Amino acid sequence: MKKYNSILKYIFVMIAALIMSGCVHDDKYDDPNLAGVQCIQDFTANTSLKELREKYTLNNPNNNAYVFPADNTPNDPSDDLYIQGYVSSTDETGNIYKTIYIQDALKDPTHGFTISVDAVSTYTKFPQGSKIYVKINGLAVGVYGGVVQLGVKTGAENQNSAVSRIPEKMIPQTIFRSCNIRGQIVPKIMTSSQMISVNDNMIGCLIQMDNAEFDNKILCTNFAPSGVTVDRAIRDNTSGTARIVRNSGYASFANQTLPSGNGKFVGIYSKYNSTYQLYINKVTDLEMTKFPRIDGITADPCQYSDNGLTQKTVAEVKQLASSALTPITNDFVLKAKVIANDKSSNLFKYIYVEDATGGIRINIDKTNLYNDPRFVVGKEVYIKLNGLYVGAVSGEIQLGSPFGAVVGRIAETDVYKYFFDSKKATTAVVPTERTINQIGMADVGRWVKIKNLQFIEGDLEKVYASGSPTNRTLEDCSGNKILSRTNNNADFAGQVIEAGKGDVYGVLSVFNGTYQLWITDVLGADLDDPRCDGSVYVPLPVLYSENFAAGGFNADWTTVNVLGAQVWTTSNQGNQSNYYAMMNGFAGGNNANEDWLISKSVSLVGKTKAAVTFTSDVRYNGNALQVYATDNFTGNVATTTWVQLPATLDTNTGAFGDWVSSGNVDLSAFLGKNVRIAFKYTSTTSAAATWEIDDFKIKGQ
Repeated sequence: MKKYNSILKYIFVMIAALIMSGCVHDDKYDDPNLAGVQCIQDFTANTSLKELREKYTLNNPNNNAYVFPADNTPNDPSDDLYIQGYVSSTDETGNIYKTIYIQDALKDPTHGFTISVDAVSTYTKFPQGSKIYVKINGLAVGVYGGVVQLGVKTGAENQNSAVSRIPEKMIPQTIFRSCNIRGQIVPKIMTSSQMISVNDNMIGCLIQMDNAEFDNKILCTNFAPSGVTVDRAIRDNTSGTARIVRNSGYASFANQTLPSGNGKFVGIYSKYNSTYQLYINKVTDLEMTKFPRIDGITADPCQYSDNGLTQKTVAEVKQLASSALTPITNDFVLKAKVIANDKSSNLFKYIYVEDATGGIRINIDKTNLYNDPRFVVGKEVYIKLNGLYVGAVSGEIQLGSPFGAVVGRIAETDVYKYFFDSKKATTAVVPTERTINQIGMADVGRWVKIKNLQFIEGDLEKVYASGSPTNRTLEDCSGNKILSRTNNNADFAGQVIEAGKGDVYGVLSVFNGTYQLWITDVLGADLDDPRCDGSVYVPLPVLYSENFAAGGFNADWTTVNVLGAQVWTTSNQGNQSNYYAMMNGFAGGNNANEDWLISKSVSLVGKTKAAVTFTSDVRYNGNALQVYATDNFTGNVATTTWVQLPATLDTNTGAFGDWVSSGNVDLSAFLGKNVRIAFKYTSTTSAAATWEIDDFKIKGQ
């Protein structure tokens, strides 16, 4: 760094630091009116952007942020430290948030930098192209996401290397705009292949990528869904590696359609850890309208026309299915409304659409379909059918692409070929009202409403799904039943089902002749009315519980080894600090075992209702676990009278971790008595499963 070492410079800096005036630049930009905004007369800063960056890398033996000395002599500018640069960014569109990017020259910069500020609408004071000075006394350089940046050190940072944003109240005393110099930033030409660590000095600069095009997987979608920040892949002809364009869902252009052609992309160069990413200042900076593209697309694929197309209804599309995999070779189009998507993750990689004639499932090999404007619930989508396939999968007619000999998912790279935004406003999805007895195959794929349903008593107090896709049973007041199917990844899977009665909304599907309802959120089964018998279900109070959390068995539990060297134990393998009871008859091979795990005696005297609940998990083939109850344990399992209980157990022997609730297993036979519950494990020299038990409760009132 250079120090001011002459009286002239000393006086100049005093003037520069203390004389502020309201300057209006005279330029041709349509940027904010800066009349009345403070600015500063020009001087030469004494610290370069290169030196600023090096303060972190060279003075960082312990990976700590570097804090510049504070200005302890405000009236003596000889120890003041300044950087200067030109603002390369603008937050006018809202895509750049609480950050000012600068570079060291209007044209052909050699260094850029990131300034983290706790302020928005900074473009009103520091518009793009402005020359600014930053007084760095008391500020700090640190790193976030692999990017060295300027901020402050407060002590509240999660890492020693990090810095916090410069508080808004500090900005007028820290960042100053030149009164005289305002120019146009000329983007630095960079190729995708040049976006590597050796060029990290360019982070913060405005760059231009030529021959750029957005990945065909995201063609015809928007820059970002409302309120959601997303990454959009972009590439040029210099590298097969895609780069990332990071778009905010709060940007003013978020809902605009991405350019579908090839051409010039201009944005701020940055990165996050090892991923290089770009930020758009304004959509007008992009000129990506040329065809053909690098990937061979010869014309704008997002433009829809009815020319040459014959419209088909959902019912007519279903009638095309003459086999399990029927190709559609005619220029047909289906215009239908999206009635269900994957927003809650209960549906996965498919949507349902419906018109006046019916509904149909469409399989698409893409996640987060709900973020695509074409697949928003209530939106009419146009689907070109030529090249797709239709056929029955487990009895349900679906639309998609071949997967072996059946209908599978349409490839993500092909979505733009078939699906088109109707540009129509979304409208409410109106359900088809049915009773359970009225449901037929013509209703499969429709959004339906079935009135006055309740979950059967055996499902009460269970969650929607636990560990794997789960069926719960709904019934009407006449005892007619239908399954409610929930994916274990649904965002409501772990919620306890409601115990009352009400109307249920969902998509009707069919699986091998059995009708199923897929609700898309818990409001689809908002059951607040009394049950069919007029009762209001109240969960049974817990009389005794054990979750084996501490590891090992306490005095409440008895283990009995009848056969074999293996015994019941507790484990937390794969479950972090959460222990569970476990029995495994495999040790160097399958072994014959009989082992019992028996609970303490719990009094049901004076109770009118009682039940036992627990969760189970099984892995590998072997005998099913058996669950028993007794009121006369003799101390010998062979002489005790046991009653086997019809508990629901895990059946997925192929994986650990899919814990299954037993539900409320009725203990009415033991009311007025003292009851013990036992788990009997058996294995053979041919098969030895691993069984795990947790969340044990005996309840009653």
